[in-house]
Amino acid sequence: MISKPCICDVCNKAFNQLCNLNRHKRTHTGDKPYICDVCNKAFSSRNTLNTHNRIHTGETPYICYLCNKAFNQLSNLNRHIRSHTGDKPYICDVCSKAFKNQSHLNVHKRTHTGVTPYVCYLCNKAFSQLCNLNSHIRTHTGETPYVCDVCSEAFSHQSTLNRHKQTHTEESPYVCDVCSKAFRHLSYLNIHKYTHTREMTSVLYIKKHSITGAI
Repeated sequence: MISKPCICDVCNKAFNQLCNLNRHKRTHTGDKPYICDVCNKAFSSRNTLNTHNRIHTGETPYICYLCNKAFNQLSNLNRHIRSHTGDKPYICDVCSKAFKNQSHLNVHKRTHTGVTPYVCYLCNKAFSQLCNLNSHIRTHTGETPYVCDVCSEAFSHQSTLNRHKQTHTEESPYVCDVCSKAFRHLSYLNIHKYTHTREMTSVLYIKKHSITGAI
């Protein structure tokens, strides 16, 4: 005997079990009957609550077979494994650019749609990424949460701190592909490259006029 499918009366999606239909319906109602007994956070399914509980227990049952790093969620393990394999299964249907994570693809798609869902509550400027909004808000608040562990100077952006740290390490990671000269900052490398561009322009100018003069 073939059982009748269970149909959602909101969106007509079909399920083969009533329990699956009931779980799905909570996506429409917002009902979250499963409560964490540690922090009182609420969830729509028992499985989601069980996953959340591992934050409190420290349980990490999902182990990477390549490096033995452990995770509390299977999805986090799968995402981590792609850092080893380089697999990028999430493809943009507009430009075919590939991404390791669905979340990165979702953010990328906003470059095509122009959607900017994150709005500054102080000036109403909108951003496509939450991290960019958070960085922008610090221009209003003056907050500098990124602190140098060498000299304790504080910065509003992680990238600025990283650039600052190079003054302590003398590291010069940006190397000119023409003459191999190294620079601490990418901006300095870009400025330096113009010296090669000018040199090349001068050489071409001299060669052109030498040929013209010979004729």
